[in-house]
Amino acid sequence: MEIEAWRFFGCWTLGFGACASILGLMFTGLIEEVGTVVAMRANDGGARLQIAAPRTARAARSGESIAVNGCCLTVTSRRGDRLTFDLLEETIARTNLNRLRQNSPVNLEAALRADGRVGGHFIQGHIDCVSPIVAFGKSGADFRLEIKLPSKFAHYVASKGSIAVNGISLTVSEILPKSFFVWIIPYTKCHTNLDRARAGDLVNVEFDIIAKYVERMVSPLIVRK
Repeated sequence: MEIEAWRFFGCWTLGFGACASILGLMFTGLIEEVGTVVAMRANDGGARLQIAAPRTARAARSGESIAVNGCCLTVTSRRGDRLTFDLLEETIARTNLNRLRQNSPVNLEAALRADGRVGGHFIQGHIDCVSPIVAFGKSGADFRLEIKLPSKFAHYVASKGSIAVNGISLTVSEILPKSFFVWIIPYTKCHTNLDRARAGDLVNVEFDIIAKYVERMVSPLIVRK
């Protein structure tokens, strides 16, 4: 537990550069580009995903990490505006990437540099669950998004806390017994693949890493009856 505590509190004491070194690759949930799926082909080890993303591809190099719908993937090749990723069977099974088809829009974010600005919150690119959209509609000038909340993850969600949905850093506005709500401003809707989202669509969800480390640290101290 002492090691885990050092890893967690070291991030805040030493700054983001140290946090990236301690926790590994990080993202912040600010989508840089909405790419378009060119092809998704199954192979013996899983699948090969090719995405057209002019802006992201321009700066990407083979071996670098990019979050695709919030899932951290490694660029295996780059040609022009095309990026190629190899997906493991577990990645396909545990994320909404298994639903991608030609022309599907995907949210993209390159891993944050150690001297980069954290505009959202710390995201690892490790998807915790895939959940369906319960409702998504306009309310005033903004949009209200309701997502199903699996009971085994409910303790990670807090009102006004951070959560990543398809790689987007969002703030929880309300929690119900079986779902949670976030508000989407028009800019976020237009500049992410939420622009085409509908009720019933599956989204990748990653819960706040802070909640996970707190749970890890305090669980040995809890007396269970």
